[in-house]
Amino acid sequence: MKFFVNFLSAFRIAAAFAIIPTLMFGLYWTTFILYVLAALSDWFDGFLARKYNACSKLGGVMDHIGDKLLVVNTFIMLALMMPVWFIVVPIIIMIARELYISGLREFLGTQKIEMPVPKARFSMGKIKTTLQMISIATLLLFLAIGTMITPTSDSRTLMFLIYALPQIGMWGIWLSLIASVWSATQYTFTFAEKLKKIK
Repeated sequence: MKFFVNFLSAFRIAAAFAIIPTLMFGLYWTTFILYVLAALSDWFDGFLARKYNACSKLGGVMDHIGDKLLVVNTFIMLALMMPVWFIVVPIIIMIARELYISGLREFLGTQKIEMPVPKARFSMGKIKTTLQMISIATLLLFLAIGTMITPTSDSRTLMFLIYALPQIGMWGIWLSLIASVWSATQYTFTFAEKLKKIK
């Protein structure tokens, strides 16, 4: 079971890089399906690891890397394809947040101190990740559905989705930004507490 759990994490890492060329070449449906499968694998491998006690240090590292690469790579590509401030600005801040938290962890690591991820089911970090996954999937679906629109299209459903999806995606990104900053604040307080142990 550990092998399968690690395989899912490896798939997520591969998908994070595969999304770059699929978006570059306009394969939006392929990108959307690939992203959804990768996002679902994030939940699935965590569920299996807990249910069958298949956790390992390698699996934990791969899971963390896969999550970050999937979100960051896709965010960067979306920012390039939708260069408007209300999408680019929150994406930049959230990527900076990931670098900031990684820096805190790296420093504590040099001091042989761990800064564990909160294990609460509804921790702000998990809410942040969920909102990011949903908003990214929504924007990718918007791009995919856009390929179905032609000058003669008269489908009210398609027109509604073309209007609604970017709105949902945009608000999702801003909500995930709020959760991201909140989570970073919690990590900062935890970091300050850990510093007290350093002599």
